[in-house]
Amino acid sequence: MSDELRRAWAYLSRVAEPPCPQLRVLVDQVGPIEAADRVKAGNVDSTLMERIDARRELDCAVKDLEILDRMDGRLITPLDDEWPLLQLQSFRGDVTKRPNGHPPLVLWASGPVRLDEAAGRAAAIVGTRAATVYGEHVAAELAAGLTERDVAVVSGGAYGIDGAAHRAALACEGTTVAIVAGGIDNPYPAGHSALFHRIRQDCLLVSEYPPGEPPGRLRFLTRNRLVAALSGVTVVVEAGLRSGAANTAGWARELGRPLCAVPGPVTSAASAGCHVLLRDRETHLVGRAEEVVELVGRIGELATDEPHPATPLDGLEPVEKQVYDALPARGGHTVDEIAVLAALPPHQVLGPLTMLELNGLVENADGGWRIVRRRRSRAPG
Repeated sequence: MSDELRRAWAYLSRVAEPPCPQLRVLVDQVGPIEAADRVKAGNVDSTLMERIDARRELDCAVKDLEILDRMDGRLITPLDDEWPLLQLQSFRGDVTKRPNGHPPLVLWASGPVRLDEAAGRAAAIVGTRAATVYGEHVAAELAAGLTERDVAVVSGGAYGIDGAAHRAALACEGTTVAIVAGGIDNPYPAGHSALFHRIRQDCLLVSEYPPGEPPGRLRFLTRNRLVAALSGVTVVVEAGLRSGAANTAGWARELGRPLCAVPGPVTSAASAGCHVLLRDRETHLVGRAEEVVELVGRIGELATDEPHPATPLDGLEPVEKQVYDALPARGGHTVDEIAVLAALPPHQVLGPLTMLELNGLVENADGGWRIVRRRRSRAPG
């Protein structure tokens, strides 16, 4: 990309609050360089002029690109191979009728991971900042399980669930993508500066806002659409009834992405939003990474059945269980007593008793049959 072209993209990235579909249409029609010249001259239609008039004389492109270069970052545009074209094509149809239901003009990124490769097999893990110990544990377990299955973990870098997911992915040497609501040179929250540095160093930090731009409430909501769009599935671990995570879940639905939620205690306000989502039949209840991979993975990547607790009685024949149930909790019974309690002829009791004895479940002692009690093993002191 030539310097002139980079400067044009950088200028256009700042001139209007994203997303700006009118500006994108102009760029598609005349190219970024000509579009930048027309915007600076005010040679645009009235609809676009309303979006760019306050900033069109503010050209910080050179400064923004210098900051980006110092961070070893890059400007990803629709002309680049790294542009996640397939994922961003979901911004079409009825989605465009929703406020902010449009793709970004450009993306500012820093980190060694390619965005198109990460987005090709990715899952978003989102949730409340006021996470509980349970929520952070589940988020970390899901993120670790996903990275072990070569699924990138996408989130917003916030406190609580987001941070737990990012840290777990990094700890497992997996791929995680943080999409922030301000400039990548000083992402929010400041308390996660070390985490963001690690993500920039090993994975990928992304924003549609140029360097130096502060986050804002509306920008967080705007950012959430990219978290959902750049992920094959969105998993809400904990969320309040009104929260950013619930907003991201709404975008996932609008964009046609599978939506998952993790249930929590019915008494927990942190899980109330998840329970609302789970009342919708289209929301998938998940608790394991394998169940998420079923929705984002390749054909045939199905979750195994959860192992069920097994007991020594599971393999018994019905008549053997019937005889076993006739034995007293304490003490023993004769064959005749067992036959009466089991409602079986005495000659039909001896065979099942023999099989139960071979399995170590009963024993014949003092002229009667009794249940063998296994002592519980004590933990070493």
